[in-house]
Amino acid sequence: MAGNSQRRGRRLTPKAGAPKGSGGKNKDSLAGRGRTLPADERPWHKAYSGTEKLPQRTAWKQDKERRAAAEEGRAPKIGQPGSKDTTWGKGGGRGAPAAKGRGGKPAGRSGPRVAPGRKANPAKDSPELLVGRNPVLESLRAQVPATALYTAQGIDIDDRVNEIVRTAADRGIAILEISRAELDRMTGGVLHQGVGLQVPPFAYEPFEDLMAASLEQAAPLLVALDGVTDPRNLGAVIRSAAAFGAQGVFVPERRAAGITATAWRTSAGAAARVPVAQVTNLTRSLKACKDAGFIVVGLDADGQTDLYDLEAAVGPLVVVVGSEGRGLSRLVGETCDLTVSIPMVSDVESLNASVAAAVTLAEVARRRSVEA
Repeated sequence: MAGNSQRRGRRLTPKAGAPKGSGGKNKDSLAGRGRTLPADERPWHKAYSGTEKLPQRTAWKQDKERRAAAEEGRAPKIGQPGSKDTTWGKGGGRGAPAAKGRGGKPAGRSGPRVAPGRKANPAKDSPELLVGRNPVLESLRAQVPATALYTAQGIDIDDRVNEIVRTAADRGIAILEISRAELDRMTGGVLHQGVGLQVPPFAYEPFEDLMAASLEQAAPLLVALDGVTDPRNLGAVIRSAAAFGAQGVFVPERRAAGITATAWRTSAGAAARVPVAQVTNLTRSLKACKDAGFIVVGLDADGQTDLYDLEAAVGPLVVVVGSEGRGLSRLVGETCDLTVSIPMVSDVESLNASVAAAVTLAEVARRRSVEA
């Protein structure tokens, strides 16, 4: 007989198992992770309606949705913060079974609820852990604010570790000895050399207060950073701002470096003396400065004015420093009253952002001292 449909031992069922629909995709990988929280219980969703502190990023999302809804003439699709209890009770949220800790006792928790097994993105205003013996030691020497020093059990003691522990003790910083495995978990596997320094979130100055305080000075001077993403550059600019008499620095909230432990260390403690503000829209903030009487100058390799010919340096001034790669953005460049170039005798294409800021601020300070 042609074919083999009558052969012995032929398969009567398909080789593949029962097909899964889209709902079954990666189903096994979600086993044991619990239910997905609804949008109004997720702290980083614009529909969040919980009773816990509203994250800054979520507030920005809700404000953006309100403006869009007002322009389109519709109701905003956002939550009502404070209207839904999302806190943990003793061992769990309201109506949730108590989580058991060691010995079967309820384990108390705090903060917004997250589905079991799911990892939440850390809030932007959460503490940061600075690791490595040299970075930690330099930060302590620079008087970077810190809340705790973590040391791994059994680490090799050298002069740096001795100075780290002694300096932390002198400053009244809590010193906690933990296992190396726990420190590995806290740092996400980053090489820590057995030490970690926890620094609190930086307290930014409101932009309006920063501008008003500058205008009260005899020679108002502010520095704005346009998309500078390296915290070391930010720290160096803050240090230069303190050295040459600037009353403050302001940076965008998005796509730009903020005050991290690295920026603190690079500023050599100047971040504690120079107010720093974060602004939602840099272009709008620069226009507000212009309305208040500031002259806004942007640093540009192809600028129309030579730095040594900047007569506006003696008046209320905002110096805008562009990003490391592309320089000033188009809108920021158009907002500036002047673009200024730094004269150089060699064929070097451009200076580092922090170096350019230091050179400019030094020239501004020189001109003002001559005028005085």
